[in-house]
Amino acid sequence: MIPGGGQPDMQQLLQQAQKMQQDLAAAQEELARTEVEGQAGGGLVRATVTGSGELRALVIDPKAVDPEDTETLADLVVAAVQAANENAQALQQQKLGPLAQGLGGGSGIPGLPF
Repeated sequence: MIPGGGQPDMQQLLQQAQKMQQDLAAAQEELARTEVEGQAGGGLVRATVTGSGELRALVIDPKAVDPEDTETLADLVVAAVQAANENAQALQQQKLGPLAQGLGGGSGIPGLPF
């Protein structure tokens, strides 16, 4: 016979939920500190973002600068930032994915991008 008439141990469930919440917060803090890079134009433009997607740095090789063609440079900047953000999302999935599964699959959890 299960103690408590078969009801789950609420204290244990609360402790597990609290630990998952702490693990999630720690993973989010780690993501905010971790930097990832994306590049475009064979490395002519490099963008660095945090794992949470905050743009931290943008490096433009002087070879990419043509005063007569600023549109190409703008496209390279956008592409580099997009690549960096894709890398940040992959990092988020890697760090937060297992935690989200532990919290019920990740769907409907505020603040999670997946």
